Amino acid sequence: MKVIIIGAGEVGYHIAKALSPKNDVIIIENAEEASKRADELDVLVIEGNGANAEILSKILQDTDLLVAVTGLDEVNIVACMTAKLITRGKSGWKETKTIARVSNPDYIDSPVTSRAQVGIDLMICPELSLASEIAEILSSPSAISAEMFADGKVRMTEFAIRPDSKLVGKQIKDLRLADCCIVSAIFRDHEIIIPHGSDIIEASDHMVVVGKPETMEGLGRTFGSQVPNKSKVLIIGCGIVGFYLAKLIDKNENADLKIIEYSKSRCIEVAETLENALILNGDGTDLSLLREEGIENMDVVISVTDSDEKNLLCALLGKQLGAKKVIARADRSDYLPLFEMVGIDLAVSPREATVSEVLKLTMGRGIQTLTTFEGEKAKIIEYTVSQGSKIVGKPLNKVKFPKGALINMVVRGRDTIVPRGDFTIENQDRVVIFSMASAMSEIEKFFR
Repeated sequence: MKVIIIGAGEVGYHIAKALSPKNDVIIIENAEEASKRADELDVLVIEGNGANAEILSKILQDTDLLVAVTGLDEVNIVACMTAKLITRGKSGWKETKTIARVSNPDYIDSPVTSRAQVGIDLMICPELSLASEIAEILSSPSAISAEMFADGKVRMTEFAIRPDSKLVGKQIKDLRLADCCIVSAIFRDHEIIIPHGSDIIEASDHMVVVGKPETMEGLGRTFGSQVPNKSKVLIIGCGIVGFYLAKLIDKNENADLKIIEYSKSRCIEVAETLENALILNGDGTDLSLLREEGIENMDVVISVTDSDEKNLLCALLGKQLGAKKVIARADRSDYLPLFEMVGIDLAVSPREATVSEVLKLTMGRGIQTLTTFEGEKAKIIEYTVSQGSKIVGKPLNKVKFPKGALINMVVRGRDTIVPRGDFTIENQDRVVIFSMASAMSEIEKFFR
């Protein structure tokens, strides 16, 4: 594919890095420093304004996809609209698909939506995606990641095994999960394991479990903790991410929510919107304030300010003072492993949602949902099977599926199934697969 990426910040750079090995990638970037960084990749870098019609008209011919991910919503929107107008107006040119990253709630009210009427095929709000992900994780104290597939019929949850967990030393088969749940993978140190029943669970393992949402709700008990009757949640920072997250939590009657925000005017603005939250004007690094508000009794402390360094400090203070779980936002992707290395339970980045949506459009037909793990070393993918797919009509035990990949769930109509060896995939089945990155190209062949 020929792909144009506007903006070479964290999001744009990582999209280019993921796509450049197999695609023709062009980056348009204004800032000299970001342009130099992008030059390290196997891409063409053009310095300039990505919304400039003159620049776009010179390079848009035969472009499959334009992704606008600068830090300015308006630039991203105008760039996509301009690309559509140019490619629609040129005889013999293919129409370019467009994706715009936006943050302003005036433009978007869901993580991913379409604005085709104004020339944007996909509009993505990374901040709202991040807030939704964190809210999903709050449903279980042991969970450190969560995702829904097949329109909510399949749920993936990643659990951290604490050293004092009763599961340490047991075999996978000892979990005795319901028939509609499966342990999809284990992350151990830097190793990714597709488990068998005889594999032993070790302290600090991260276990990925896939299953029906209704049966997944009780897994917190299996993995060592239960949601309290009323969870005590503290959010530090009420910018775009904090506010989106606070609105999601504020609707939950079983959550006791407090927010610490440094800006007084922002506190007033937020207080007028949220009905059940306690808004505190202060600094999230103020020890006396944290102690006064009972941080040692908090079930979850979430630091989502606009500063990675401050988020790290606030989360570490929360952990040190006794909070049960701490979550920190990290915009810089290279900070994610560092945050978790020093004791943060979960570090989350807004860029993942945008990268995943772009990869879905470039990886091939039929992909509905995509979640990445361990720095994109592994993925969970949802395919919708078409009639011509090579996997249709064959029992799974007759299919030479690549090593490093496992079909977790199949959704057929209203039924959600953990497939066994004699199971046969049918047209229009929705198939959820865990795969190592090394097996992805082989898997795609089965669904073409």
